[in-house]
Amino acid sequence: MCNSNVKSAGVAQIDGRPVLQPGGNRVAAPEGAKPLKKSLQKSLSMPAAYDNAAAAAAITCTAAPKNTGAAAATPYLLPPTSAKAAGAKAAGARAAASTGADKNRKQAFELAGPAGSIAAAQREHVTQAQAQRKMRIAHYGRTASFSRVEGKVGATATATATAPATPAAAPEEKRCSFITAYSDPVYVAYHDEEWGVPVHEDELLFEMLTLSGVQVGADWASILRRRHIYREAFSGFDVDAVAKYTEKQMASVSAGYGLDLGTIRGAVNNACRMLEVRRDFGSFGKYVWGFVNQKALSPGYKYSRKIPVKTSKSESISKDMVRRGFRFVGPTVLHSFMQAVGLTNDHLVSCPRHRVCSSSSSTSSV
Repeated sequence: MCNSNVKSAGVAQIDGRPVLQPGGNRVAAPEGAKPLKKSLQKSLSMPAAYDNAAAAAAITCTAAPKNTGAAAATPYLLPPTSAKAAGAKAAGARAAASTGADKNRKQAFELAGPAGSIAAAQREHVTQAQAQRKMRIAHYGRTASFSRVEGKVGATATATATAPATPAAAPEEKRCSFITAYSDPVYVAYHDEEWGVPVHEDELLFEMLTLSGVQVGADWASILRRRHIYREAFSGFDVDAVAKYTEKQMASVSAGYGLDLGTIRGAVNNACRMLEVRRDFGSFGKYVWGFVNQKALSPGYKYSRKIPVKTSKSESISKDMVRRGFRFVGPTVLHSFMQAVGLTNDHLVSCPRHRVCSSSSSTSSV
């Protein structure tokens, strides 16, 4: 049973009688629909054929009369068309779509802006990037010098390539490897000025012999820093003056300069022995240089680890001096003494002092 008082969106008139129908069967009236905005239509980019067809359908629907009966059940349907007409319409729609796409691309290119705008700059940048890519592809596989001369450096690279080659700089000579950046400046100065230089004076030979004996168990840097104290204590290493020291004087020197009494007694004894050598050989210098035939030895070491602490020559000199009554003259002490006074040139061959000491030795021997 149908009640005419029931208000529903699905009520329709059939044969003058109200009939309740499902709400899904009703089609909304076109009057309530709002037209799309122009911006949305442009973004959708619908072909003009579809827009014309939609407009024609809307006009047909709005212009159709409101009939009652069976025609009211399908109020907005367009009349059927034949298959041939449908095909023609589809072809026209495709042609219109392609025409519309070309038109849209043209509009997009025109919207890029005139010369000097941001879009024009972007287009120019893209063009340059493509040109550079083509250039890289064109130069692929060529030699580095050819591509540099043609593309990047130009005439400057050509001049550089044709210029005569300059001789390579000689490698910088370095000191002996035991002289490092952390070495004591006093020790570095001793290495650069005194170590390995041939010495023939008796006073300096006596000084280096005494310091070499004191150096046992210590390092040269600490001995060199106290060198002035030893010179004052032993009267400037005057052999004649030190040889006359009495026991009382030796005790006074030991107390006054803080030196070991045994070291002072050994230095005084060696001074007395040197006076005896003078009577036999004329000077202590002639005596010690006679062991190397008045010419310094030059082993030519390349690495500091190859330098020995004693040699057969230092052992032979040590034996003869011990036989003569000298003290603190072991083979190790004598080898250190020989290095200090230039009897042997133990500078490394890479050290610039090696060449200087060798030339000094040859000059002194002549």
